[in-house]
Amino acid sequence: MKKKVLLLIIYLAFISLGLPDSLLGAAWPEMYPELKVPIAYAGIISMIVAAGTVISSLFSTKLIERFGVAVVTTVSVLFTALAIIGFAYSNNIIYLFLLAIPLGLGSGCVDAALNNYVALHYKASHMNWLHCFWGVGAAIGPVIMSSYFARGESWSSGYLTVGWIQLGLVAILLFSIPLWVKRNPSSSNSDGPSKKSSYREILKIPGIRQALIVFFCYCTIEATFGLWGASYLVLIREFKPQDAAKLVSFYYGGITIGRFLSGFLTTRFTNQQLVYGGQGVLILGLITLSLPFQITLLPAFLLIGLGCAPIFPSLLHETPRNFGEKNSQAIMGLQMASAYVGITIMPLIFGELAVYLTYSSLFWFLGIILMVKILLTVDLNRVVKKNRIPTSN
Repeated sequence: MKKKVLLLIIYLAFISLGLPDSLLGAAWPEMYPELKVPIAYAGIISMIVAAGTVISSLFSTKLIERFGVAVVTTVSVLFTALAIIGFAYSNNIIYLFLLAIPLGLGSGCVDAALNNYVALHYKASHMNWLHCFWGVGAAIGPVIMSSYFARGESWSSGYLTVGWIQLGLVAILLFSIPLWVKRNPSSSNSDGPSKKSSYREILKIPGIRQALIVFFCYCTIEATFGLWGASYLVLIREFKPQDAAKLVSFYYGGITIGRFLSGFLTTRFTNQQLVYGGQGVLILGLITLSLPFQITLLPAFLLIGLGCAPIFPSLLHETPRNFGEKNSQAIMGLQMASAYVGITIMPLIFGELAVYLTYSSLFWFLGIILMVKILLTVDLNRVVKKNRIPTSN
């Protein structure tokens, strides 16, 4: 019973991760004119958030070993809550740049800590449902923002509402601390000696480099589309900002629904099969996006979300199976760091490219990244099949 209650609380914690991830993209068409900054500045904010996430992901292993998953998660969500409330009261881009730092630092520790905890303690279905709850938060964010736009209110009202929701989750996490398993089981199992490997040694493990690039590519696709999807609709398809924000919520809704369904599909399909299936749906979604019809935009956003849905949680849940449990927390931190390097630089790069190529190039940008990811996923699976270490899961 205690384990089930804790799992529910972990789900709620992932809602807190998803809420701020989708807010900036939904709010930006209204934010940048009010702040009197170039539209490409959204990429800078996203880059700072992601840079903080990379740093905290890399240091998450030491923090978790010292303070435990529960304390690290609670404090990290508090960081994100205070940063989001700060966003609501900011009327200068410099303040947003500064507040993006604690927002990123908080997100990285939560991601690395909870993903590894669930990979070690729960089945693959729960990993998908965990990220389904991220999608719940990410889908709610644009809905909250668009509702304020529809009433003629400012984007700051949307940020303030999300900030208070985050503080409520902090309170729940605080009361949950006694429920968590204190010691990470990865420190004592049969796949090797108890001493953890260094990052340099970990990078020599067969398949690690491919895995890091695969995470980089996936998060590039998810973050770039999430950040620039609304701007694409406003600038290329002539949508109103509130309508664009609603359509972005279908993208995150597709991720949410897809991950909920993927949790059941794990009983019939392997993680690798779910990744391949998601990539196929992503291809279909991008092709639909490229069609010159307004009526195809809603299914395109939904399909892209559905395609993204199983990829990330399935890759994460494979980590202990692919590389062994002993170093799974450190490897999880590296994978999250690599993912957020993609989030850090690639939306910014696309924003700069779009100034010259227009935002209609979104289809080609994402398509090229997806092809690279597919090729490397195949190579990763080939390598780890030959070198896989048995686990106790």
